[in-house]
Amino acid sequence: MIRMALFAVLAIVAATAGSSAQTASPYAGQEQRAIKALSDEEIRDLLEARGMGLAKAAELNSYPGPLHVLQLANELGLSDAQRKATDSLYANMRQRALSIGRQIIEAERTLDRAFANTTIEPATLRSQLRAIATLQGELRAVHLEAHLAQRSLLAPEQLVQYDMLRGYRGNPAPHDTRRHGG
Repeated sequence: MIRMALFAVLAIVAATAGSSAQTASPYAGQEQRAIKALSDEEIRDLLEARGMGLAKAAELNSYPGPLHVLQLANELGLSDAQRKATDSLYANMRQRALSIGRQIIEAERTLDRAFANTTIEPATLRSQLRAIATLQGELRAVHLEAHLAQRSLLAPEQLVQYDMLRGYRGNPAPHDTRRHGG
């Protein structure tokens, strides 16, 4: 009887040890990233000034993005003046987003190096995190401001048509899956 109880305890311990050793972290493999906090896709998105969902508050409330308006220019019946203004708006947004995106990548690289080199200090950590958060806020503002400006360039019926074409208003057509900058 003691032997069976001992065997049962050993079996439980072995099973528990084996299951915890086999439980991999969802981060497994990410330790090989150039910048641990950013995936290759996130880096590409930042380097290509893609929207990355930063303007959903605008996009999903009838504030179109300039890239998507340009992609749907014919369907929306943009005038030459609207197309020209949207081109300019997009170019300006893209230029600003590219600059901020590069700064975010460099700030994340600096933070990553500090951890990798074990030189991070609490005060430095806070300072670096504030800088990254500020840059992320600036990037989001750039995208949201572009949506805000774009809305003023379109007529009310174009806004309704945009929402339908993008699948936001009961349109049976599939959603446009093209990504910003893609």
